[in-house]
Amino acid sequence: MSGKINELDSAENFAAITQNGVVLVDFFATWCAPCRGQLPILNAVAEQFDGKVAFLKVDVDNFQQIAQQFGIASIPTLIAFKDGQVAKSFTGIQQEKTLVASLNELLEA
Repeated sequence: MSGKINELDSAENFAAITQNGVVLVDFFATWCAPCRGQLPILNAVAEQFDGKVAFLKVDVDNFQQIAQQFGIASIPTLIAFKDGQVAKSFTGIQQEKTLVASLNELLEA
């Protein structure tokens, strides 16, 4: 995992991490093959937005309550937060250009 992507360590930290600025949250599971396929793309995007966007991975097996709160029915699901509010949501593997365009749009808004 890239040093630019943090993994959630406690449910209490989720709100604090997502409340300010733009944060892209990757809901995943270690056993999920598509989630593993999303990771290199996420690492590339995180490199491009270093210092501008925070990146957080949330293991749905370890944080089921958070996954339920956001209606995560399939993984990978990526949710972009802006100042604590859900701004965009993506289900399934997303290409780099899609994520880059969406994050640029949120940063400009």
